Amino acid sequence: MTVRETVDAFHYGRFHLVQPKGIGHRSGMDAMLLAALVAGEGPMRVADLGAGAGAAGLAVASRIGTAEVTLVERAPLMAGFARKTLALAGNAALAGRVSVLEADVALSGKARIAAGLLDDVYDHVIMNPPFNDRVDSRTPDALKAQAHAMDDDLFERWIKTAGAIMKPGGQLSLIARPQSIAEIIAACGRRFGGIEITALHARAGEVALRILVTAIKGSRSRLSLRMPLVMHEPGQHAFTPFVDDLNNGLAAYPRLPRT
Repeated sequence: MTVRETVDAFHYGRFHLVQPKGIGHRSGMDAMLLAALVAGEGPMRVADLGAGAGAAGLAVASRIGTAEVTLVERAPLMAGFARKTLALAGNAALAGRVSVLEADVALSGKARIAAGLLDDVYDHVIMNPPFNDRVDSRTPDALKAQAHAMDDDLFERWIKTAGAIMKPGGQLSLIARPQSIAEIIAACGRRFGGIEITALHARAGEVALRILVTAIKGSRSRLSLRMPLVMHEPGQHAFTPFVDDLNNGLAAYPRLPRT
């Protein structure tokens, strides 16, 4: 089967992404906001779980020159697009710090390790899990359905893997729908603490469309609800300056200072 594709610019052209056209999931704002949750200086290893063509992981590598990123994707077609992306001449400056691992995030125990997801390796793990319940997924596109439809206990399995492959004190970051907040907190359990949740609103006064979540492996700090993040000014379609900077890799959205 021949799959049509596009080459799309992100971060004002600092990197490009090869994506399928007409099938599968196409990355955009969610991936850029997820990448913005990774902050810090110095060498760091980052795993992007369910990476698709690699938008979020590449956005981290684009903004943080010391980050080494592993794109973890189970669908061979999407992993192939990630490899095409890394082969682009325009991505040469960051391709040496990014690799693709074709593996199922939901694996556990010896099967997970055999797939290449080793224990205590990463400083940051980021994820943009499938959002929708299976009963809400109507798309005839099987690849897109896989990317968007949520299996039972998905957060439990993905966050369990994140906890296993992350170093003690490492940071978990994810973007999800507000309806998943209870499942995410439950899945963090004793593995992660210091959970910080930011509601993302299109405009002030509207319901939240997404939540941004970070947590620290092994932390016993309490959960914090941060000030909501509003994407647009009233009556305008352009992003606020800060959200525009997040979207284009010019700013990070770091965790709150801890005393």
